[in-house]
Amino acid sequence: MPAELIESELFGHEKGAFTGAAAKHLGKFEQAEGGTLFLDEIGDMPVAMQAKLLRVLEEGEVERVGGDKPIKVNVRVVVATHRNLEDLVKQNSFRRDLFHRIYVFPLQLPPLRERPEDFPELIAHFARQVAAQNGWKETIFADEAIAELRKYGWPGNVRELRNVVERLILLASDENVTTADVRLILPTSDSPSSASSTTGSSTGPLAERTEAFEREVMLGEIRRHNFHMTNVARALGLERSHLYKKCQQLGIDLQSLRKPE
Repeated sequence: MPAELIESELFGHEKGAFTGAAAKHLGKFEQAEGGTLFLDEIGDMPVAMQAKLLRVLEEGEVERVGGDKPIKVNVRVVVATHRNLEDLVKQNSFRRDLFHRIYVFPLQLPPLRERPEDFPELIAHFARQVAAQNGWKETIFADEAIAELRKYGWPGNVRELRNVVERLILLASDENVTTADVRLILPTSDSPSSASSTTGSSTGPLAERTEAFEREVMLGEIRRHNFHMTNVARALGLERSHLYKKCQQLGIDLQSLRKPE
């Protein structure tokens, strides 16, 4: 987001302050008056905006874009980042004075791979979330499947786990996720080439990525409904004839899939 837009979002703007400013807008600091404002990925904030944020934190007042007077605010600010701010300070890409102003009560969250005890609760939470969003019955993850998930390095931490849980629910044959399901989609190492395989075709033309995603969703629904193609078509919002044509287009051989291994 351009620095000008960040300034408007955080501090607000007056009517006519810039092209498109048809009305006065209260920024996040004013909206959070008396409460808490969470600023995510503070390490990515442009340097020019860092100076303006420092002023707000030091003086407890904001000035809207196009405004002519400061406005007092009483807001508790919590910030987060995945980057090493001390390194950014040394590289002159993060202000030292702002670093010392926000580094008052730091909380270090270890990477997911160092918190194996969190896996059962996180997986159960994401499984409930995915089921609620799609109107599905909740999928159960076997203890062995959770143990298998713990073995992976999780470079993408909790966000990556959420993505993998959703994919496993799509691909699960019944309403249970097994060790075999986990091994089917997780890479064997944390190398970039292996990591990219967890999201299907993550590179290449848009058409290829879209086709890879469609194929994955289609296979997941076919297994979920145990090859009952009428139910699969209904779940995907397709006519049965269109469903079979789509399978052919995506290279899904239903006969081969039905054969026991």
